[in-house]
Amino acid sequence: MVIPEYSRSSDISRVNTVKNNGAERRPRGRPRSFDREEALAAAAHTFWALGYEGASITDLTEAMGITPQSLYAAFGSKAELHREALIWYRGHVGAFGPQILAQEADVVRAFERILLAWADQYARKEHPRGCMISTAVLRCASENRPVAEHVSSLRLGALAMFRERLERAVREGNLKPDTDTAALARFLGALVQGMSVQAQDGASSEELAGIARLGIAQLERYRT
Repeated sequence: MVIPEYSRSSDISRVNTVKNNGAERRPRGRPRSFDREEALAAAAHTFWALGYEGASITDLTEAMGITPQSLYAAFGSKAELHREALIWYRGHVGAFGPQILAQEADVVRAFERILLAWADQYARKEHPRGCMISTAVLRCASENRPVAEHVSSLRLGALAMFRERLERAVREGNLKPDTDTAALARFLGALVQGMSVQAQDGASSEELAGIARLGIAQLERYRT
């Protein structure tokens, strides 16, 4: 599958069209009521497409179909809006990962399902490529350091979740007793981040699936 190039303007246009049904910019004057969930979804797609520092208040309000006054009244600040957008993303886009790890009895099969699902998702046309969290806010201005630290904590949480699932597999006899679960968890995390970067550089879902299968083959080596 060939993935079209994303640009700043096309990403924002897509957000406006898909999430706000072509909502027009609000006129000056008293803020008008809006659907908070729809506005948050539009903000999440905008941050996903442009990054935290790349998404201006103008970008966000145009995508959300609200005024800056309404944005600050509803969310408090750009940083708080970003925090809520991450919660939206994890609940609506990334929720399947923890569910699969918890429900799938075979650890190799669990990570196979997750990695192949991400390979498909990261390259889809209907939303920005890659992962909103895996490669977000890696470098930033000093005033945005708290935002970067929060996103980093989410990535570290994912690594902890991976390691916990691998350790469970060792206890259950699904993986070898001497498996270095910490290193293996970081390997899988690096795989996810690398797939996200390559998706943003234009890799297709088939190409990303090839990377995922190599990772799965590596994990298979630790099976009892």
